[in-house]
Amino acid sequence: MSLPVSFLALCKSERPLILPGAFDALSARLIKQAGFKAYFTGGFPTIGARWGLPDIGLLALGEIAAAVTDIVKASDLPVMVDGDNGYGDVKNVVHVLHTYERLGVAAIMFEDQVAPKRCGHIAGKDVIPAADMAAKIRAAAQSKINRDTFILARTDARDVHGLDEAFRRAELYLRNGADGIFIESPHDVKELELIGKKFDAPQMANMLEGGRTPILKPAELADMGFEIAIYGISLLMHTVRTMQDLLAKLQRGDISFIGKGVGFEEYKTIVGFQDWAAIEDNYLKPKV
Repeated sequence: MSLPVSFLALCKSERPLILPGAFDALSARLIKQAGFKAYFTGGFPTIGARWGLPDIGLLALGEIAAAVTDIVKASDLPVMVDGDNGYGDVKNVVHVLHTYERLGVAAIMFEDQVAPKRCGHIAGKDVIPAADMAAKIRAAAQSKINRDTFILARTDARDVHGLDEAFRRAELYLRNGADGIFIESPHDVKELELIGKKFDAPQMANMLEGGRTPILKPAELADMGFEIAIYGISLLMHTVRTMQDLLAKLQRGDISFIGKGVGFEEYKTIVGFQDWAAIEDNYLKPKV
């Protein structure tokens, strides 16, 4: 089996591969319409948007996979999905891998946090022994249904044990079959520069608004050596602010927002109304 465009090929052809974060089906559709080559869907935005909950390990594969299913149906772009810590041991990791591969997911990220895990920029996280994570990565790498499925190994060791331990773990995960590396939560530009030059493998930088890592432009990250630039929560955060502002106005009786959103006809185009109307025209209306 192979995907139409492999995720690794996109990492090599783009400079860098920019991954906006989709939190629902509509945002995934908008990302494609904006012209991006791929996208990401992660726990923090998806859990917040779908259940109104924080990303602190309250939900597991069955619930999150249901949300991912809705999202990937809305866009045929290659998608990277957050596999969290695999929700268990090596057999659970393989189950997560196969669950998402059967949905057509192009890339899956696994991390070395303990359970229950939490967002990488929230205090209180911890990591499992490096050897345990290496076994998870090895199990995933050797159990792919699709040979092109991209396994991204994430380590949260920077905030727990320091950057040197994060480097050691990243090297170990690469030796055990990871296709790419993600060192979460660098604290400054200097650390980003060190990480970007460290490994001869695709690396991802996480541009999380409000997090510990400085927010840089995609071109700046590419110059540092990062092949993947993820802006995973930006769509959600700005959507939430827009809703808050509108609701505050409406609560005051102010309807000055009317006419400033997406137009009704434009929205119909976004969600593909014309395609469904064409089916009605072709099959429901009698031909003369």
